[in-house]
Amino acid sequence: MVPNADTEILDARCTLFTERSGATIAANIYGHFAEHLGRCVQEGIWVGEGSAIDNVRGIRSDVVAALKQLNVPVLRWPGGCFADEYHWKNGIGPREARPRTINTHWGGVIETHHFGTHEFMDLCEQIGAAPYVCGNVGSGTVEEMMQWVEYMTSAADSTMANLRRKNGRAEPWRLPYFGVGNENWACGGSMRPEYYADNYRRYATFVKDYSGNRVTRFACGAAGDDYAWTETLMKIAGRYMAGLSLHYYTLPSGDWSKKGASTGFGEAEWHSTLRRTLVMDELITKHTQIMDRYDPERRVGLVVDEWGTWYDTEPGENPGFLYQRNTLRDALVAALNLNVFHAHAERVTMANLAQAVNVLQALILTRGEKMVLTPTYHVFEMYRVHQGASVVPFELETPSYALDGQVIPALHVTVSRSPAGKLSLSAVNLHATRAASLAVSNVGPLEGRVLTAGALDADNRFDEPPSVVPVAFDGIVPAKGGAVLTLPPRSVVVVTER
Repeated sequence: MVPNADTEILDARCTLFTERSGATIAANIYGHFAEHLGRCVQEGIWVGEGSAIDNVRGIRSDVVAALKQLNVPVLRWPGGCFADEYHWKNGIGPREARPRTINTHWGGVIETHHFGTHEFMDLCEQIGAAPYVCGNVGSGTVEEMMQWVEYMTSAADSTMANLRRKNGRAEPWRLPYFGVGNENWACGGSMRPEYYADNYRRYATFVKDYSGNRVTRFACGAAGDDYAWTETLMKIAGRYMAGLSLHYYTLPSGDWSKKGASTGFGEAEWHSTLRRTLVMDELITKHTQIMDRYDPERRVGLVVDEWGTWYDTEPGENPGFLYQRNTLRDALVAALNLNVFHAHAERVTMANLAQAVNVLQALILTRGEKMVLTPTYHVFEMYRVHQGASVVPFELETPSYALDGQVIPALHVTVSRSPAGKLSLSAVNLHATRAASLAVSNVGPLEGRVLTAGALDADNRFDEPPSVVPVAFDGIVPAKGGAVLTLPPRSVVVVTER
């Protein structure tokens, strides 16, 4: 899938307003998600202590090392749809005694519960991430949710805290984030927004703060453009929450019955995928406008805790496992979404890519003892410079990228300033075949890296050297008061002041 090269270069300009100070980009925007789905947990994260694959207490060492490299700030678990059929007591105690249940959402396979609360908290400690636990509203009880939080966080001489001690953890964990249900408009109970809002208020009341732990409570928010859900939740339950979620997946076709393939696509699918990704900006803008009416101080964060690409099932794979190849196109999708989250940093306080390993737009793919870092992984690694930095306002003048009557910007940019004062600029050239010249003003000498490939659907494979990896960016020409960047077609470039 090598597109024909176009020798005509796009001209663009980016003026930085470095004297202005923007919002801080929450590190949690770079969060991730691990659901009991397909091979995300089983095989991807958890191999068991007796495995020949190198592990620490059953958790894959190579996956841990890769995630640590990203400075993962927060990890969401156990779902997803799985969360609202997960009963936490099934996942504690001796593993051989844990019940075997059917994962009704994802392939009808047996869930062994060998990876439960203790194992998840161990994973978070190994990678240095804060745990974000999603509780069961759809099929669980208030008492069950209340006891789970007590089990995890209480230092008291209570039955739940002593049960945790009996199971090998003397000190309580710190649990900063708790989601009260997931997708309760669908797999989490098929609830009306009014009914869920009342249930949220009820369940959240019993998510207690024990022993100095402070839980930030998130409510289940909307799917895509369901603005009525946001209106109802903010009206009825807004003052009881610290975050409201939003879920949006990029489908090349926009049609859930025939989403499109992860590889073997042409420029039409490339363009439509990037166009549908940019809808994220409109969704956040409109949900924020509703939230602002009820929460003008922006106390409630918008938490985009499921996002990414979703394609048709790979041939030969279990359709319930949601395994898909990850290409250069996914890298650009990741960069565009992160740019959008930065632009809305005053309201977006967390985002969680779906998912970390072997599922949907994964960072990492595994096959037995082998592991591959995907193009999406490399974008997150390149974008680490923006974590915790402050947004720098800018004005971008970019030509359009038109195809089959649909028009998107050819370039997409984000700029930030680190606490140490260094400026970083990330630029995405969406055009499949044309390079771009980007004149950047008000910036010092730059250095950086570029991620691109010769084919739109280039990916990294288990039995071949990786073909989509960042390399030093040599397209920087100093100019008076700034620089000119020559961006290859279909590329992500990150530059930082020296």
